[in-house]
Amino acid sequence: MSPAKRSILVASNNAHKLQEFREIFAQFGATDIELITPQALGVALNPDETGETYLDNARIKATTFRRVASSRPDGLISVIADDSGLEVDALGGAPGVHSARYHRTAANGDGCGALLLAMAEVPESRRTARFRAVILLIEPDGNEHAFEGVCEGFIAFERRGSGGFGFDPVFRVGGDTRHLAELAAEEKHRVSHRGKAAQQLIAFLRLGHATH
Repeated sequence: MSPAKRSILVASNNAHKLQEFREIFAQFGATDIELITPQALGVALNPDETGETYLDNARIKATTFRRVASSRPDGLISVIADDSGLEVDALGGAPGVHSARYHRTAANGDGCGALLLAMAEVPESRRTARFRAVILLIEPDGNEHAFEGVCEGFIAFERRGSGGFGFDPVFRVGGDTRHLAELAAEEKHRVSHRGKAAQQLIAFLRLGHATH
């Protein structure tokens, strides 16, 4: 008889993130862990991400979803939440923690177009940037563990690729000629900020920490 799967609630309403987490966990062998969506638990929340850091925002999401999930008859399970952003050196590190807001407030919701316009006069030598992600795990006993991943690269002069989401089409991966949106999913998860942070999380879980 195969062992029962452990369950982790992913504190996110973002379908793209949920899909990436599932792909990453499958790719890196965490098949004994079931990632549960808020919708599956009947939880509908949209907490305000008012933190000053990625960790702050991840904690806001994780604790908010955990509080509601813990009131269910089946009790506490582990929760993960992530926050991420694009840090552009020529823009002083912006949009950073405000990356999601950058997309929402851009004309027609086109954050990539707004970024290309803002960077139009910036030469290639000054277009360095990085994606950064922080994943926070809160275990059933309330212990917290944070994992950070970084993907270095450059802001391109045009969009390329149809994969990924957010700023992926305008981000050229460091040491590569391709944009993040041009990479196949398995390749992206090896080098992306979220993939790197999630790999650390998976390694931590493999050490035997209980997730219920």
